[in-house]
Amino acid sequence: MSETQKLRLSEKISYGFGDLASVLYWQTFMVYLTYFYTDVFGIAAVAAGTMIGLSRSVDAFFDPVMGILADRTQTRWGKFRPYLLWFCVPFAVMGVLTFTVPDFAASGKLIWAWVTYNALMLLYTAINIPYTAMLGVITPNANERTTLSSIKFVFAFSAGMIVSATLLPMSKILGAGNDARGWQLSFVVIGVAAVIFFLITFFNTRERVLPPPAQKTSVLQDLRDLVTNGPWLILLATTITFILFVAVRSSVTVHYFKYYVGTQTLTLPAWLPKFGGTQEWHLEGLVSVFNTSGQLASLIGVILVPFVARMVGRKVAFVALFVVAIATTASFYFLQPDQLLLIFGINLLGSLTGGPLSALLWAMYADTADYAEWKKGRRATGLVFSASIFSQKQGWAIGAWVALGLMHSVGFVANVEQTPGSLHGLVLLMSVIPAAIGVVSIVLVLFYPLDEARVTVIEADLKARREQAAPAATLA
Repeated sequence: MSETQKLRLSEKISYGFGDLASVLYWQTFMVYLTYFYTDVFGIAAVAAGTMIGLSRSVDAFFDPVMGILADRTQTRWGKFRPYLLWFCVPFAVMGVLTFTVPDFAASGKLIWAWVTYNALMLLYTAINIPYTAMLGVITPNANERTTLSSIKFVFAFSAGMIVSATLLPMSKILGAGNDARGWQLSFVVIGVAAVIFFLITFFNTRERVLPPPAQKTSVLQDLRDLVTNGPWLILLATTITFILFVAVRSSVTVHYFKYYVGTQTLTLPAWLPKFGGTQEWHLEGLVSVFNTSGQLASLIGVILVPFVARMVGRKVAFVALFVVAIATTASFYFLQPDQLLLIFGINLLGSLTGGPLSALLWAMYADTADYAEWKKGRRATGLVFSASIFSQKQGWAIGAWVALGLMHSVGFVANVEQTPGSLHGLVLLMSVIPAAIGVVSIVLVLFYPLDEARVTVIEADLKARREQAAPAATLA
């Protein structure tokens, strides 16, 4: 493939299926995991928060190890693709076990939760880090990578919509009154779908960008290159705070609707199918519509972001969109439980502007891998992306721990009427607290030095180097 050749649409779409599979689980982790452990599995909020926080933090340290391992993998399928084939089935099986509620005493159930959740996260790491690293090796073209990242997140938000719209209703239907059974069967369905999607990605994509031919294997040198990569370090800090912004809010969304908003009576136009007229809205319906509509808005934002990024640059687009997302999040502090239309409408705007931020970040991470090769003459794509996912997991770990810890501190107890202090804490966790974290993230990204002009120069220089190295490698 030449440096300027565009990827086939079929390959871009096939790559996106990998995130469709991954986010069926990740969306569950983001939105429903705390609810599952407190209200279905039966773990106290502080115990669930501690388990999720520590597990994600410990698992995150495996990410760079996985990246280093993937960078050194040599198969006829490439460095990263084979992991999708090797781990898709074990990952799906462990997903079913994680969302199985055993008939054990409290201590036994807690041990089961620790073991299965940690095993699931390790398998997620083993399959998702190589998948994500593929973004940096499918094509060397920066614009194509932005488009590829956008398509990746189109599938990610589609998966988010699927989970948001169907998981609670599906678990209720499949469980037939037994919530635990419903969650277990739901993840049998999700697991089968995920295996199929991962295999679509494996069979229909190719790796094209290789490390420089003269590069020698050195773990210490790869790590040294990473920690001295200034643009990557800035993105790392930006990602941690951005994920915190999302994670704190997502961790309490179901609780916010269950205990603060509650059941509401809403009148909608009669012509709306199923939703028209005056009817009561309960937890499953409110949360499913809130999350699904938010995912749809994020999907639209991701589709539009390549055009915006080409006009103003990725960094400017990131800052501008994030400012709006922060403002909409902060405004939830002023919303009352019966203002459902405002709650949903403001969430749509926040999702439209906040959704594309992840796609922009991942495209920028690919640029930092190019920057390392350009500056140091060495490339470790897997390590760059794995260490970036490390920051993502740390953000989610801290976010869940902060959210559940604060809920506990204000007297939250699952499945009982909440105190005014507990309700106020839920409102703060949906609004002011994540908004303040978002402001920190914007300040950090302002120092990111790889603007569009510099990325273009790096891309051209690397193209010339590879063209010079190719004949030499052939002669050798």
